[in-house]
Amino acid sequence: MPQQRTGEAQGFSSSKLSVLRKHPYFVDLESEAFDQLCRYAKHVTLKRGATIFAKGDPGNSLFAVISGTVKISISSPDGRNAILNLIGAGEIFGEIALLDGSARSADATANTACELFTIDRREFIPFVRSQPGLAMKFIELLCTRIRWTSDQVEQVILQNLPGRLASALLRLTEKHKLEPQGRTIAITQQEISEMVGMTRESINKQLRAWAARDWVRLEHGAIVVLKAEPLQALAEAGSGDEGE
Repeated sequence: MPQQRTGEAQGFSSSKLSVLRKHPYFVDLESEAFDQLCRYAKHVTLKRGATIFAKGDPGNSLFAVISGTVKISISSPDGRNAILNLIGAGEIFGEIALLDGSARSADATANTACELFTIDRREFIPFVRSQPGLAMKFIELLCTRIRWTSDQVEQVILQNLPGRLASALLRLTEKHKLEPQGRTIAITQQEISEMVGMTRESINKQLRAWAARDWVRLEHGAIVVLKAEPLQALAEAGSGDEGE
């Protein structure tokens, strides 16, 4: 990971520190404990495409996204890629290898220009041990990750392309709490194809069919969900109507 760390977190604006304070896993920390957490956090700025960590690297840091988007992915020796998750502002990542001390299980890349906070494992693990409530919240976080992964595996194995694509779009709108009137998902068709395990051509064909029905609108680098109800029906049907 590029060494672009500058200064202690307590020197940054309250708007940046609110990424930590507002996160569900840190919101209940006492003021003294939160101040201690901030002293551990370092600031990182990254350009689009920068490698944050690679699969197999030691898990020695926890990350919180201040701004931008981070891509969590894996790749095969023949160059195929699969996107496991897109991490946006206000979210944390890197907790699995951080907590168990094992190697990273995937690659993390700056999908856009990013600002991050990073906390070293040598400081974070003792901090968690001193905060039993925080430890329980991280157990909840890991359970959420497992459920997320189970849902993805189920969709890839059991759902057809329309069901998989509809599920992915709905999941992204729900994850980022997008309003019904403005469900713009900042994602390319190539990225969505790597999330659902289908070719970009197949994704484009399906999205154009839905655009003709005014279910979605295609924009440069983004997909706007106009009607969630028919997509929800396809996601629940799984192997039913192809939606074309």
